[in-house]
Amino acid sequence: MLIRMLVGLSGNAYSLGPGDERDFPQDEALRLISAGFAAPVAGIQIECAVQVPAPERRGRKRNVVSGTGDSSANG
Repeated sequence: MLIRMLVGLSGNAYSLGPGDERDFPQDEALRLISAGFAAPVAGIQIECAVQVPAPERRGRKRNVVSGTGDSSANG
């Protein structure tokens, strides 16, 4: 099973860093994935179009100045 390492891992036959991909036996790959050390790699990468982001919508401006005449902040 092909996996992508999330952390560094080394053994007798390999030395892998984060982002490296390697084929492991399925039981070992599942153990590394469940431990959070690796993520499965899809066999076929599918390229898809990027959806255009929605236009930004801003709300009405709020008045941040108190209209009550409270001058306690003036000291």
